[in-house]
Amino acid sequence: MGSGAKAEEAYQALEELIVFQRLEPGTLVSETQLTELTGLGRTPVREALQRLARHRMVHIYPNRGVLIPATSVEEQLRLLELRLSLEKLAVCLACERATASDRRHMEEMASTLERDDFTMDEYAGTVRDTHGLIVRASHNNYLADAIAPLQGLSRRFWFAHVKDHAAEIHAGARLHRAILTAIVTTDPKAAEQAVENLNRYLVDFAYATIRPSVETTDRSARPGAN
Repeated sequence: MGSGAKAEEAYQALEELIVFQRLEPGTLVSETQLTELTGLGRTPVREALQRLARHRMVHIYPNRGVLIPATSVEEQLRLLELRLSLEKLAVCLACERATASDRRHMEEMASTLERDDFTMDEYAGTVRDTHGLIVRASHNNYLADAIAPLQGLSRRFWFAHVKDHAAEIHAGARLHRAILTAIVTTDPKAAEQAVENLNRYLVDFAYATIRPSVETTDRSARPGAN
């Protein structure tokens, strides 16, 4: 396995540790601890950390360690605003540019998302792979580089605050499946609407972490909910 593949493996491993809060927010860890946790060498871990720092998943303090930052509702809402715009662009490009192979893989993923027995780890991997399929089908590497950190950060917030695992996984899977189906059928309007529906769900979810008693219809009327 080449150095690039090792760095990618380290990135995926560290992102998973952060998303699932196996590295708790607010903690300071060392590179040595991270190499032990991942079972990978110092060089790929260091390369992965630099990438995670660019994506705002960690803060690196030379000679002190690596800080796992806390999540906040305000940051989540701000990044969702940008994520919505980029994902709408991604699905429109995917509708136009997806190859037969891209569409076949999306059909397979849409079928996978019909499962009702996901574990949290399985669902996290499935959502990440779904996002990857959509962005690859857009055939724009610049878009892929821009959207990946936003999706990673918003996934982290979701997994940090989810309470009813089964219900939220079911809701998320349904919303992601609708996006894939719209792209497979080359329906850009439906794809954009499906992305808006997913964004609305994520915005409502964020508000619910601070005001769980507020009705969904009230939260949907707030700025940024559409």
